[in-house]
Parts: sequence; C-alpha cells; structure tokens
Amino acid sequence: MKKVLKLLVLGLLVFASFGECAPLPSKALSIGMAVEFMDHAACAYISQDKGWFEEEGLNLNSYESYVTGMALASALARGDIQVAYMCLIPAINVYANAEVPIKIVAGTHKYGYGLAVNPEKIKNVKDLEESGIRIGCVREGGAVDVLLHKTIDKYNLDEKKILNNIRRMNPPKQVLAIKTGQLDAAFLPEQWATMAEAFGFKMLLTSQKIWPEMQGSVLVVKEELIRDTPEVVEKLVRITQKATDWINQNPREAAEIVARQLQEAGGNLFPVEIAGIATQTEMTPEVLLKSMDRLEYVTGIDPEVVQETIDYVVQLGYIKSSFKAEEIIDLSLIKP
Repeated sequence: MKKVLKLLVLGLLVFASFGECAPLPSKALSIGMAVEFMDHAACAYISQDKGWFEEEGLNLNSYESYVTGMALASALARGDIQVAYMCLIPAINVYANAEVPIKIVAGTHKYGYGLAVNPEKIKNVKDLEESGIRIGCVREGGAVDVLLHKTIDKYNLDEKKILNNIRRMNPPKQVLAIKTGQLDAAFLPEQWATMAEAFGFKMLLTSQKIWPEMQGSVLVVKEELIRDTPEVVEKLVRITQKATDWINQNPREAAEIVARQLQEAGGNLFPVEIAGIATQTEMTPEVLLKSMDRLEYVTGIDPEVVQETIDYVVQLGYIKSSFKAEEIIDLSLIKP
C-alpha cells in the first residue's frame, strides 16, 4: 500500500512539474497588434481578411490601424501591443529613443515611398529649391522625412532652401492639400503617393531611385513574446511569409482585399473633411494595384541596409548614437 501511495505522490509531482514548465499554448494567448494604414502592411490585411491568424490559433485582442509609423511607434510603447507591422525607421526610433525592447523578425517589403509633384510647376528636382514652392512631408524623424534628406544629399540640393519650403502634415492631409491646390510637391508613402496622381500630380522620384535597396516595413515583436512564447512568433513569421507569397502570386485580388480592408479600417481614423479621400473616394482596387506594384514584397532583410539606416538616422540627429543592427534583428525564424 505504501509503495502505491509513493508512486501516486511521485506521479502528481511530475505532473505538476510539467504543468509549471510547459509553455502557454498559443491559442490561449491574446496578443495586441498594430498596423500602418497603408499597403505597406498588405500582408497583415490579407492575413486578417483570410482568417489566417485564427487558423494558426492566434487570438488578436486588438487590431489597430495608424495613419503614420510615428503614431504606431507610440502605441508600441504601450503594454497591450506586442506585435506591429511598421516602417523600419520608426522601429529604430522607438528602440533607441523610447527604449522599447523589440525585435525585427521579418521584413514585409522594400521601397514604398515617392515624391509626387505638380508637373506644371516642377520639371526637375532642383525646382524644389525655388522660393514659394510648397512641399508636403511628415514630421521630422518619420520614414518619408528621412527619405527627404536622402534626396537632398543625393541630388546635392540646398538643405536650407528645401526645408524652408516644407509644410509638415500627415499623408491624408497632404493628399487633401494637393486636391485643393495648397501643395506643389509631396514626399509620401504609398498608397498616398499614387493617390496624388489622381489629382494631376506626377511621380518625379520613387524610393528605388533615391535609396537603392531601402528597407520599407518590417514585422516587429516585443522581446518578451520571443522569450515567453516563441511558438507565437514562429506562427507570425510563417503567416507573414505565406501572405507575402500570396500577394506576389495574386496581385489583383490582393489589391481588392487591401482596398476593402483599408476602407473598413479607415471609418474611424479620419475627421469628416478627409474621410472621403482617405477611404471610399480614391482608395480603389485600381489605385491599390498600381501602388502595390511600386513595392517589392519580400520577407528577407539585409542587415547591412539596416545598419546603413541606423547610421544615417544618427547622422540626422534623430537618435543619439549608433548601435549594431544585430541588436534589433532576429531573422532566425525566416524560412529560406
């Protein structure tokens, strides 16, 4: 009898031990996700539309869209957001300046930005220096702002003259300003850059010309998610790769889904005066198809490009000091 009791107690202890050490099943873990309100995050919108997060057992307790990467970066500092599809540069900023412990675990695309101009006023990039030219751009430190400075460097433009012409505003407000004749040029992320063409603007430069191999957006997770539930991160990377492949194989259907998802997400994002431009009026599948064709949807990341970006942001004074790209990158889960 004593022997039976000992075996029973031993069995209970072993069972309890396994219970303490076993990782929390991913289907029981709720995670908060933030995405940019752009086709940069197409793989997230596609995955959401097709129910691939649920298929993998991921329970999204929040799924928030943000107009700019800077706004999304602020949200990432909150405790309830563990995952984000966002531009690389705001990710670098939030890691270096806000000290939010994050890792980049996959890319989502390269490029995705452009300079759209009124062709009646601007024939070449040097015309941006002319007095009275009104140039739209996002806040200092945003990805498009950094591309603005790359443009100044690459084309040897007069920085003081260019910055004197800059009007700071977010992308949907820039498109509204273009429509009402208040801007002559605009540095914009896609899909906003392509939308500007609907109002007579011309794409003068794309990020491919300004910054070859420029990393666009990335999949970011909090370090705690990798530490505590690595299987969740593995699923997120797998879904991102699946969606990226699907986008490249089905571009027209992907554009239709992203257009629909953006229209649904945009309902509560914008004030009344720009809601039409931001969603129903101009964000059509045709516009998205043209815009998405200007991006290169890939999950791979070149660490040297990330390092170049970190160092350039330091040079601009947007972060205090450089750090090794390997500190913020973990690409071990990407399948070749």
